[in-house]
Parts: sequence; structure tokens; C-alpha cells
Amino acid sequence: MDLDPKILDEENRVKIEAINNPKAEKIIEEFVKLCKPSKVTVITDSTEDIDYIRNLALLNKEEAKLEMEGHTIHFDGYFDQARDKENTCVLLPKGKTLGKHINQKEREEGLEDIMGIFDGSMKGKECLIRFYCLGPTNSLFSIPALQLTDSAYVAHSEDLLYRSGYEEFKRLKGSPDFFYFIHSAGELTDKQVTKNVKDRRIYIDLEEDRVLSVNNQYAGNSIGLKKLALRLAVNKAVERDRDFWAEHMYIAATIPLKRDRKTYFLGAFPSACGKTSTAMIPGNQIVGDDIAYLRIIDGIPKAVNIEVGIFGIIQDVNAIDDPLIYKTLNEPMEIIFSNVLIHEGKPYWLGMGIDTPNHGVNWTSSIYGEWHEGKTDPKTGKELLLSHGNARFTVHLRDIENTDMEALEDPIGLEFHAILYGGRDSDTSVPIVEALSWNHGVFIGATLESETTFATLGAEGVRKFNPFANLDFIVVPLGNYIKHHIDFGIQCSRVPKVFGTNYFLKNSAGKYYDDKVDKKIWLLWAEGRIHGDFDAYMTPIGYIPRYEDIKDLFKHVFQSDYTKIRYENEFAIRIEKYLAKMDRVEEAYTGEASMPQEFFNELNNQKKRLLEAKAKFGANVLLPSFFEGK
Repeated sequence: MDLDPKILDEENRVKIEAINNPKAEKIIEEFVKLCKPSKVTVITDSTEDIDYIRNLALLNKEEAKLEMEGHTIHFDGYFDQARDKENTCVLLPKGKTLGKHINQKEREEGLEDIMGIFDGSMKGKECLIRFYCLGPTNSLFSIPALQLTDSAYVAHSEDLLYRSGYEEFKRLKGSPDFFYFIHSAGELTDKQVTKNVKDRRIYIDLEEDRVLSVNNQYAGNSIGLKKLALRLAVNKAVERDRDFWAEHMYIAATIPLKRDRKTYFLGAFPSACGKTSTAMIPGNQIVGDDIAYLRIIDGIPKAVNIEVGIFGIIQDVNAIDDPLIYKTLNEPMEIIFSNVLIHEGKPYWLGMGIDTPNHGVNWTSSIYGEWHEGKTDPKTGKELLLSHGNARFTVHLRDIENTDMEALEDPIGLEFHAILYGGRDSDTSVPIVEALSWNHGVFIGATLESETTFATLGAEGVRKFNPFANLDFIVVPLGNYIKHHIDFGIQCSRVPKVFGTNYFLKNSAGKYYDDKVDKKIWLLWAEGRIHGDFDAYMTPIGYIPRYEDIKDLFKHVFQSDYTKIRYENEFAIRIEKYLAKMDRVEEAYTGEASMPQEFFNELNNQKKRLLEAKAKFGANVLLPSFFEGK
């Protein structure tokens, strides 16, 4: 490689040459010359190299030690606290479009823009060359990933979240089949946060299987291997590799009360709809909380978690609602806290269930100094909270006591039996429903909605269309994506069951029917359905539980009485509400190209079943008892 030996010394040059990959060498040379770092360091899979990154994050003051051993704190800039949807674009050839749901930019224009910003963005800094593996190493599922970054915090986070892949790149034997990610935090302030956020860019270049990201530190924008890589994988799955699926899904084992078996579920939930808490239900085992790769092996559906860690929202994590995560966060182990309050070396966050300090250093301190209770933003007058609503924790799954480590590292993937789709719906959807068929299950996923909450900018209670809980990351035409899901069922010799869930149904007084822990009951019922333990009522929207089965589960799990009145209210089918949803679905998909006919068949059949039931029973609200005997 034609790089100055003062920048790339002999030791690091040898590390690059050892992988024997011309494409990787070309990428490194191109972007080192463009970004102009003062030093290049290549990190292998060795413990010494990984330790170097952890220490560098402290040395660079991107992180600071906390009182408890292994705990560190990282602060993103005041204006760099979440995924930047506006400046996250898919680069497309001129004249091509992928649909109205995708933020897209003409490729040549986008590349000219971001390459100009990258020019000199690493001046005076160290460029870290990282090799990772998305999924278990030496696996049919997995995708190697090359990362260049000038942020030790980003690299440290990736070491907690992903498997090292230096040796995996050697196994490529020169193949160009890998993803790559270029990231620069850009010029930093004296507080070590990105200075030029106005020039923040996150561009997904599908033609090159790469993501280019600059002038940001927040992990959702900077850690390429997470949601940015998911976009590349979705494109690979739908447009190139027809026996591969990349999904925004957790993986977890549900264990019944007898504890005599493990049944693996995948689950897709939009933000704030119960995804992580479902994956972490006490008594079950987690494999992953965010992204899954799927394949069909000899007719059997299998999945792997591409990650080995959790980058989780910390708000409302407390000892009652999330006991396993809360316990982990209060033990000595390697954890990165971000954008929480630090007081006397300890982290505090919103909703942690204990009294919190009234002053300290937090996410606002880089711009407004030390925080204290009642402090306001002088520009807006709004109160500055002690911890950001999107504050996070990053931890390795090996440090969470209910992790299924054997399944996590299985290179052939784990066999799964069901998929859950969950939204936030206050007045329509029942707590749990089983799809009538695989295609009906795809329809449930494709019509997923979620209501906005008080924590979301804008009005509360607005329904947001989010098919498969993956809309932000689907970089292909929606019709192609849905057809790819339909094909999954065709290729399986044993088709997974599909369930729709909703933990947020409210009564007429505006109170939730379910407590946060009640989701365990719905999951246990679904697990029992897979194994033939429970009968169900066939309704126009799918199969719903019988009262006696749910009552028994509540009695055995929580020693509580589940009343018949509550059951009838929670599982009533509100026909007009469902028909209104079908109208919203039609509107959402209007204009989408290449929509499969199977989708519209399910839409029409859903309407037909609802209208026929309305005529048969002469009611707009159908009680579960109407379907007894079916």
C-alpha cells in the first residue's frame, strides 16, 4: 500500500497484508489518504489489541471511569443524541427510486458531498482499522465487516457488541464479499464531542455494500455494524441472496412452567412497544434483543443473533420491571453508560426507581455546564432532564445471567418455532392472536402500527405505520420485501407460527388492562399453542385464547385472579376499529410498486371475515363467547 510509513508503520502494515485481501487494502489506502489521520492502528482479535482500544477511549477522554469496576461513561454532544433520519440517505443511481418510505439521494451527488466532508476529517487523530463478524464466526449465516473509525468509543462499543473478525477475514481468502464502514467523528470540541453536527451525514451506498458516516458520535449513527449494516443486509437478502433474511428481531427461548423444554421465538416490535422486555422476561433465556439473520436449512427455519451485546435504552430500567437488566447494571463488569447523570462516580437515569441526585454532570454539560434540578435550556425555556430519554447502556451478553450462550454461539443457527409482531395500540388490537396461516402472519407483520407516546416529538397517540417494525431500515421496495417474507413460508417444511401482540390496550377510563409483567402470560400461551397444549377460538382476526387457559396461567404464574369481565374486554373484536385499520393499510400501501397479490388477498379476506361476522352476530363488538365451539 502506498501510505507514508510515519502514518502506517511496519507492524501495522504486516497486520493488513496478513489478511491477503486486495479489496480491503484498497479501501484502507483510499480512506486513509482522504481522511488524513496522523496514525493508523490495526486491531486484531488479540486480547492485547482489544485492551488497547479500551484504554485509548479513556486516554482520549471519550470515556471516563466510574466508581464501580468496569463501568465507564460516554457523553454524546447536545445535538447528537439520536438517529439522524433527515441526514441518513440511501444513495441511488440517477432516476432510480425505492418507494416513498425511503430517504434517498442521487448517488453521485451524495458521494461528492460526503467525500468532501471526509477530506481531512481525521487530521491529528488516530485511525483505527477494525475487523468484525456479523454473526457467529465460520458460519453460513455470517457476514464479515471492515470498520475504519477515529473514535475509540465507537471501537470499544463494537467490541462489546460484535465478534472480532480478523481471523474471519483471513478465511475469506481474498474474497470481496464483505461489508465496510467508514466513520469519522470529525473535528471535536474541548469536551471531546463532535463540533460540526450541521455537516452530519450517514449515507448508505448499496452498490458498494458500505456506509459512510461523518460528524457524529451517537452510536445509532456511528456504529456501522448495527442498524446501518441492517440496511445493507436487507438489500443483500431481498435483491441478491434469496435464501437469506435480515430482520429487526429479538431471539429468545420461552420456557414453560414445567421447564421441560425451550421454544425459540423471534420478535419484531417498534420502539417503546416492549421488545427488549419481552426478550428479557424472567424465567426465559435471551439470545439477542435486536437483529437476526435467518436461513432455511434442510427445510427448517433457523436464526442467529448477529451481535453478542446489547445497546439498550436505559430509561425506566428498574428493579421491578426489568430485574435482570437492573441487576446487571449494578454489578462490576464492563459497561458503557451514555448520556445519563453522573454524581460522585455513579450513574443515574430517568425511571430507575430510586431517589436521584439533584445535581451532577450529564448530557447537557458539554454546552451548559454542570446540571442541577430545575435547570432550563436558555434558548427554549424547557427543563433539562437529569438523563436523556434516549440514554443508553452497552453490555456484553455474557454478563447477563439469563443469556443462552450455547445458542448464541451456534454456527448452524437455532431452530425457531414462532414470530411475534407487537405494536402499541390503545383501542383495537387484542393482547395476543395467532395468525390463521403463514401468509396471514406476513399480513400481520406488514400492517404493524404503533402509537406515539409522550416521549415522542409531536402529538401523543398518533398511529405510525411500521411494517415488520423495520420501516426505517428497509432499503428495497416494500413489495419486494413482503414477497421475500411470503417466500420464506413456501420454502419451509415446517412453517413457524405467527402471533400478533399488544400490551397497551386501555379501558374506557384510559387505564391499561395489562401490567408490564403480564406479557409473560401471552408468551406462555403462544408457546403452549406451538406444542398443542391449548385450544383456541377461531375468529375473523385469527385464533384467540380460551378464558379458562388464561385464567389458569395467571393463577399459576402470578397467583392472581384473571376475571371473565377483563377477558371479554381485552379479547373483544371491535369490528369498526379493525375496518378503520384496513383503510389505513390500503392508504399506506397505495403507490408502492411490486406489491404481491397474496398481500391484497389477505387484506380482502380480512375485511370479508369482519363484515360477515358483523352480519352474522348483528354486533359491532364481538365477544369471545360468540366463537365458542369454533
